[in-house]
Amino acid sequence: MKSGGNNLIATARHQPLAAIGILLVLLFLFAAIFAPLLAPSDPAQLNLDARMLTPSAAHWFGTDELGRDVLSRTLYGARISLIVAVSVVAISLAIGLIAGSLAGFYGGLADTLVNVYLSNAFLALPGILLAIAFVAFLGPGLLNLILALSISGWVGYARLVRAQVMTVKEREFVEAARALGASDVRVLVRHILPNIVQPLIVQAAIGMAGAVLAEATLSFLGLGIPAPAASWGSMLNDARSHLFDSPHMVFFPALAVMLCVLSFNFIGDALRDYLDPRTRLTTGI
Repeated sequence: MKSGGNNLIATARHQPLAAIGILLVLLFLFAAIFAPLLAPSDPAQLNLDARMLTPSAAHWFGTDELGRDVLSRTLYGARISLIVAVSVVAISLAIGLIAGSLAGFYGGLADTLVNVYLSNAFLALPGILLAIAFVAFLGPGLLNLILALSISGWVGYARLVRAQVMTVKEREFVEAARALGASDVRVLVRHILPNIVQPLIVQAAIGMAGAVLAEATLSFLGLGIPAPAASWGSMLNDARSHLFDSPHMVFFPALAVMLCVLSFNFIGDALRDYLDPRTRLTTGI
């Protein structure tokens, strides 16, 4: 236990950005879970007599053009962003894990179908354009938004899993398991997947940042969660016409998006360095 604590202290000392990222993620998670308790007012409550008030003791982040409390809407926006990020990464990772495992393990037709045809077809268009087309066709909503962002998100995970499986399946312990009569499913689940989980964790952490940014982009375009639900992207869309006369309406949701994306990127970079033996030997972590 003592050595584990020393390792954590050494990691925080050598990678202070990782510690900052973890603290920020915990802060956003706390805000998302306890938003109903932390928010000073209902995020959808209108008060036309208090339109576009600057930050004060009554409204710490000010109010928007409809008199809604910006702090309350920012707190509830964290809930939507984290739900979308976790759901998109989970769905994309599950699809990519299955497709990449089949392509890398069996090769041949399965590899050609997944790696050549499906992957290239989804990579032919930018993922955000596919998401916009999907949401525009089915209509805005939380479920449609998650599915739209998962459509192209699985490709990166599938290619990563395929490459890792193709490398690990040639190792001696996998050959030994096959010689002992282990089934393909057992070889994949018990021997290959546990040895490729490290790069997937790194990719998932960075994927969280991309999902948060993509959700904010779609909400900014009016294709996210329908009003009056609070979303950082929709808050930026509502505030863009008041950038100069009420900059606080833009500053706080933009700051929330920036910090959330940075926190996941910091964690992803730190995990990549920590899980890489060569980096650990160099830094002494």
